[in-house]
Amino acid sequence: MTPGEIILLNTFGTVARTSSAYQDALAWLYRTQCFGIKLGLENIQGLLRELSLPAPEQRVIHVAGTNGKGSVCAMIDSICRAQGYRTGLFTSPHLVTYRERIRVNGEMISQERVAEGLTMIRDLIKDWEPHPTFFEITTALGLIHFKQCDCELVILETGLGGRLDATNAVRPVVSVITPIGYDHQSWLGNTLEEIAGEKAGIIQPHIPVVSAEQEPAAAKVIQARAADREAPLQIVTEPYTKTPVALNGAHQKKNAALAIAALQCGGIGINPNSIARGLRKVDWPARFECWDNRTIIDGAHNPAGAKTLAETWREKFGDERATIILAVLRDKDVAGIWRALAPIAESVMLPKIQTERALPADTLAETILAITPKLPFSITASIAEAFDQAQAKPSRILVTGSLHFAGEFIAALKGQAASFEECGQ
Repeated sequence: MTPGEIILLNTFGTVARTSSAYQDALAWLYRTQCFGIKLGLENIQGLLRELSLPAPEQRVIHVAGTNGKGSVCAMIDSICRAQGYRTGLFTSPHLVTYRERIRVNGEMISQERVAEGLTMIRDLIKDWEPHPTFFEITTALGLIHFKQCDCELVILETGLGGRLDATNAVRPVVSVITPIGYDHQSWLGNTLEEIAGEKAGIIQPHIPVVSAEQEPAAAKVIQARAADREAPLQIVTEPYTKTPVALNGAHQKKNAALAIAALQCGGIGINPNSIARGLRKVDWPARFECWDNRTIIDGAHNPAGAKTLAETWREKFGDERATIILAVLRDKDVAGIWRALAPIAESVMLPKIQTERALPADTLAETILAITPKLPFSITASIAEAFDQAQAKPSRILVTGSLHFAGEFIAALKGQAASFEECGQ
C-alpha cells in the first residue's frame, strides 16, 4: 500500500485501491446528500456564473426522457468521437465508480481532477444558503472538467425530470427527448402528461428538439411545449438499419436513429462513415450486456424498461427462460417490473444488496409470489451466494431490477468496490 492510498473490499472480498484525497473529496460530496434532491435552477445558475461555465465555444446536446437516455448519449458521444470531435459526456447514475459520470473522449475523469474540482467547489460554496446539492455540484464538476479539457461538444444527460434539473441551466444547440414512461412519480407527477411536462421542460426558445415516438398523451405535451417555445420539432419514428449497432435490442436501433437526428438538427457535421463506426463501437454497460455466454446484465428499473428487456431477451434467446437475479429499489413499481419479467423467468434469486434504498428481499418475494405463486425462488444473503446458486443451474442468468444493483454486481465481477452509497440521480 502506497502513502495516501485507501484499500476497499468489494462484495466478493477483492481489493480495490483509491487515493485518500479523492476519497475525502467524495466523502464530502456524499454528505451533501443530506440536502436531498432540490429541483430548481437558482443554485446551479449561481454556481455556473461564479465558475464561468460552460465554456462559450462548447456546443451542448441535452438529453431527457425516461428510458434510453444513457444509450442515446453514449451513441452521440461515440459517433462524434469517430468523426474526430473532442467530446465531454455527462451521465448518471454511475455503476461502479463516481468517475464514470464525467468522461472526455471516452476516458473517465481522473481521481486527481475529481479531488481538485470538488475542493474548489467546496471552498466556493461553503457559506451558501441554500447549499448546492450532490447533483448540482456534480454537474458543475463535469462542466469544469470539460472546459479544462477543451471539449468541442458536450453531451448532458438529465438527472431527474428536465424542467428543473441542474443540466437545464445550460443552453444547448439541440434538445433530445427519449421515450417517456412512468418513473419517479413522487417527483415528476402521477400522470403521463405531468411527467412529460417535466421532461419537455428542457425545450428552450428557438432551440431545435428531437423526440422519440411517444405515447399520445406525452406527444401532445411535447408538441405544445415546442410550439410555445417556437422550437422546431422532429419526431423520429423509424429505426436506424443501415449498419450494425453494438448494443442489443430493436429499441437500440430506434435510439440510434434518435442520436443521428439530434446531430443533424444540432448542425453538427457528421459523415456516414463516422456514424457507422461510432455505432459499431458504442459501449454502454448494463444495457442487455452479455457478460459471458450465460450471464446478461441489464439495469431495467421501471415497467417500460423491464418490458423492453423481456422483448430483447426473446429476440436474442427465443423461448428460453432465465434464472433471474433480481433486486429493486423500494420506490419503484415492483409489481409492474415483475409482471414484465415473469414470462421469461424460470426461477428467481433475491439477494441482499448494499444500498439502503433496496426493497427488502422478503418483501420483494411477497410481490413475486402474488403474481407467480408457483415460480421457484430463493432469498440469499449476498450477491455472491445468488450468483453461485444461479451458476449451478443450467439456464442462462439475467441480472436486473436496478442500475444500482447492476453496478454492484459488475463491481463484484471485476474485483472492484462500488463507490459509496449510490445517489438517486
